[in-house]
Amino acid sequence: MASAFHVYFGPEAFSTPVEVRKIEPRDCALALKEGFDDFLAMPTHPAFLGLFYALGGIALAALSSFSNALQLIFPFAAGFALIGPFFAVGLYELSRRREAGLQASWRDAFEVFRSPALPSIIALGFYLLAIFAIWVGVAEALYVWFYGPKPPAAALPFLHDVLTTGSGWQLMIWGGLIGFCFAVMALCVSIISFPLMLDRDVGLVPAVVASVQFARENPGPVALWGLIVAAGMALGAATLFIGFAVIFPVLGHATWRLYRRAAARETSREALIETSDWPGLAEIPALKPLWTFLDLSYFLREKKPSLKD
Repeated sequence: MASAFHVYFGPEAFSTPVEVRKIEPRDCALALKEGFDDFLAMPTHPAFLGLFYALGGIALAALSSFSNALQLIFPFAAGFALIGPFFAVGLYELSRRREAGLQASWRDAFEVFRSPALPSIIALGFYLLAIFAIWVGVAEALYVWFYGPKPPAAALPFLHDVLTTGSGWQLMIWGGLIGFCFAVMALCVSIISFPLMLDRDVGLVPAVVASVQFARENPGPVALWGLIVAAGMALGAATLFIGFAVIFPVLGHATWRLYRRAAARETSREALIETSDWPGLAEIPALKPLWTFLDLSYFLREKKPSLKD
């Protein structure tokens, strides 16, 4: 088990601080383009991972509906982006392997479970989850403040009331402002920290410090990146979360590409995770049909050029 010191400060502690770069807004557009190229080059397994994200959003919305908490559907959808960087770690590994000229399959997305940086990644994931939970709690408190403890009876009347009454507009304005503060905090903390920990195992604290420093030195590009993510999340929510199956993988790959522009390379500290055949995971009976489907789709996609010949 990794020591607490390793989790928070990495194996090299403070001896090698991370150097972050100044970037331009066009770097955000280029990172997004490269992320889309990664998605097109590896469509099956990223879409599979994105499907989990879409199903997670649908499950949260359904849970809100069945628990008489319709007022929390939007906070759930908006706050879901706060924890997205943690669930995209497997996509970072796929982009890293493709960038290195190595073949990447869906199995490589799960290699992050063998990364020495996994404890640090999980620790930061818990911090983001705490921010998400606080945001949902604040959203519920705002609703109670403006509407009282009684939950809305149905979605359409509640939506009509929010859009056409003074209380509804106050709820949206205050909720939007407070949510914006939570989003800025999460963005500054996580914009490059997860890829950095995966790439170099620097520990949680140096990764967060580098991420915040990058945000402080590049306010314009970071704000633009936040808008890109927000637009993607809004589009995904507007499609009843189904759009996340594509949007989430693209943003995940693009985040890795943005990280490459944000942090100066140190190849001596970068190490790919050694692949394995994952015998334990593959032997789970309930998951065998899924692994077979993914392996078959990967085989057909890779053999497509030869079939044409």
